[in-house]
Order: sequence, then structure tokens, then C-alpha cells
Amino acid sequence: MITVSAYNCSRRNLSSSLLFPLFKSQARRQPLSSFTSSTTRNHHPSAVSTPFPRPRCYHPTPKLTKLKISQRAIFADKMGLTVKATIASFGGKLFKLSHPSTSTGTDMAVNIYLPPSALKSPGTKVPVLIYLSGLTCTPENCSEKGFFQHGASKRGLAVVYPDTSPRGLNLPGEKDSWDFGEGAGFYVDATQEPYKKGYNMYSYITSELPKVLFGDEEFGKYLDSERVSITGHSMGGHGALSLYLKNPGMYKSVSAFAPIANPCECAWGKKAFGGYLGEENKEEWKKYDSTDLIKGEAWRGNKDARVLVDVGTGDNFYKQGQLLPENFEKAVKEAGVEGVTVRYQEDYDHSYYFMASFSDDHVDHAAKYLGLL
Repeated sequence: MITVSAYNCSRRNLSSSLLFPLFKSQARRQPLSSFTSSTTRNHHPSAVSTPFPRPRCYHPTPKLTKLKISQRAIFADKMGLTVKATIASFGGKLFKLSHPSTSTGTDMAVNIYLPPSALKSPGTKVPVLIYLSGLTCTPENCSEKGFFQHGASKRGLAVVYPDTSPRGLNLPGEKDSWDFGEGAGFYVDATQEPYKKGYNMYSYITSELPKVLFGDEEFGKYLDSERVSITGHSMGGHGALSLYLKNPGMYKSVSAFAPIANPCECAWGKKAFGGYLGEENKEEWKKYDSTDLIKGEAWRGNKDARVLVDVGTGDNFYKQGQLLPENFEKAVKEAGVEGVTVRYQEDYDHSYYFMASFSDDHVDHAAKYLGLL
């Protein structure tokens, strides 16, 4: 059964004492307008890849009304983050945002959670945990069901929820299947037509999004660019691990729920890498495969890898060979890497019930290396 909740969200500033500078003149400030929501259906991230049957599992996601032209003009010279909604959560605030992206050529949605400690002390920047979502997901899924805000509010860190692909490019074949194209960017920079024109999620996450977040006129005041960790689920777990391993030093730590840990060897990964990077470019595939990356010179013999992975033993995708964490574990041992923890959680599946059960552990893992514990 689908439970639909409607709410009226005011587009406000980050705290009650600070308004967004809508106009250059300080005397011409005004509150941002209200937005109402309707619901749309969004597939659960645990939808299965062909040839496996796809479950009919949905959850309602608020669909916010668009800005009027006159309101959009307010942000035209800023070209930064536009606030669509503000929602109270665990003493902090979740902000639903969008911004124009040069990496994708589209507007990109992103959610940011600021903990109560950030709102109470605006001059003190808080560390950041970036969460990468799985197949078919949007920034709404985990921010609504993953329970990360609970741990983040206690530890005093912000959580950033980016989207999983560009939306609105209308490329040929982009929406033909749920595990490739829109909602399934796989955190790579595509080299094949027609996807190379906008499917640059690797560059978006590692380069453009940080500049947007930390350089924003308002949100940049709250986010510490020097203390950033990364996590993710399923396709997003692959993204988190591969981005961390490809960029030593960029993130303080990494964790993953049920990651696609060896995409070069599973059906999901082969389909995505073949379509985005080229069927014959297997060496290019390896540059985004965590099992190959952990064996590289940058990590071989590392004694402090700071990696946490959780996999449910009841996960059908684990049983079907889509995740292959055992291959990743084997590569870790062969490379002599220490500081990698892979936990197999008895009976847990691929769903947000699994994630919500262990999200505090993953927040604490990040908090440890972000200097909060």
C-alpha cells in the first residue's frame, strides 16, 4: 500500500536569522514563495536487471511546482543552488535544491541535509558525507528512507544526496531500460555516442558538484571542503568505492551498502560499461572497477584504506552474482591492503530496511575519519 503525505514547504533560508540575498539591495529582501507538492511514482532501487524479473515496488516522491519565470530571474545572475523546499529532519534541515550543470548540460537535482549543530552555529563549518544512490534512484530515495539524517544529526555532519544521471537530455534509447541511461549513470564519464554529450557523472561528482556546493553564496558557509567522505548503495556503492580509489586523498573515508564491487564481471556492469565506454574498451572499464583499482600501485600495500562494506546474505542480487564482494575481498588480500572491512549481515536484503538498519554505522565510520569521534 502506498501512503501519500502532502505538505506545504516554504522556500526559506538556512536558518531563521538569515535570509537569502534575493536582491542586490539589502533593503529589498523578501521571503521565498511557498511550494506545494503532488506525488509521483518512482521505482525502488532494488529493481532487478534483465533477465531477472522486475519487482513492481514503488514509493511516492514529492513533485514540487516549478519556479515562475519572474522567480527564476532572481537567481539568473547567481547560477548556483536554487532552493525548492526546506524540510525539518532530526533537528536539522533537509534542503531540496537544483542547479544548472555544465557536466551534463541539464539542471541537476541535489538534496543537502544540514545538522542542528550547523544551524545553531552558522560560522562553524561542518564536514560532509556524500551519498551516491543506486539504479533508478533520485536524491529523494535515501533522504526519505535511508535514515542517514539520524546519525548525521548526532555526529554533526552534513549529508549530500546527488542524482544518479542527467535528466531531460532525451537521447535515443536513454529510457529504453531501467538499468541503463536515465537514472543509471554508473558514475563514469561516457566516451560513446550519444551519451558522451551529457553522461559525465564521474566529473560531475568529483569536480563540478564540489565547486557548486562549497562555492555557493549561502551553503558554502556551512560546508567544510577539507573534510569530505563518501558512501553509496548498489550502483552508488560502486560509485563511492571507485571514486574513492581513483582519487586517493580526495575523500577521508568510504563505505558502501551492497556495492557492485566488480562491474567488469557482472551483467549490470557489462551493460553499462559497454554502452558508455565501448564494448571493446575493456581497459577503460577497469579504470572504474573497484576490484581492479584496489590492486593498483596507488593502493598496493596500503595499511590504512578506511573502507567499510556491508552486504546482506539475503540479497538476491548478491546471490545472482551482480555484486561480487568476494572478488573485491580477494583483490584486497592479493594487494596486501589493510583497513578494509567487509561485513555480511545475516538475512538482510537489498532494500532500505537493510540500509536504515546500518546507516548509523556508516555515519560513524565517516565521522571517525572526519574528526568527529
